[in-house]
Amino acid sequence: MNLDTVINFLPYLAIIAVFYFLIMRPQAKRRKEEKEFAESLKVGDRVVTTSGIHGKVQQINSDKGTVLIETGAGKITFERSAISVELTKKLQAPVEKKD
Repeated sequence: MNLDTVINFLPYLAIIAVFYFLIMRPQAKRRKEEKEFAESLKVGDRVVTTSGIHGKVQQINSDKGTVLIETGAGKITFERSAISVELTKKLQAPVEKKD
């Protein structure tokens, strides 16, 4: 390979590097955080599902990857991945007063 060939490939390599650092790497990090969040759920946590349903975790079935949530309307089974927010820590945190 001569220098002209290498120089011709540099823009392609730069595009691949930008694609990796701006798209692929952040998505992998987000997937890892979501997986850790889903695995950290425990019975008694107050959660919100991706569809906006608020409830309290009653049972976790690790084999099937499902969670039984008690809502105001009754008990509903969801996939672990359908849980978007855990409210227990947010509800227990002290609220800052604004003057």
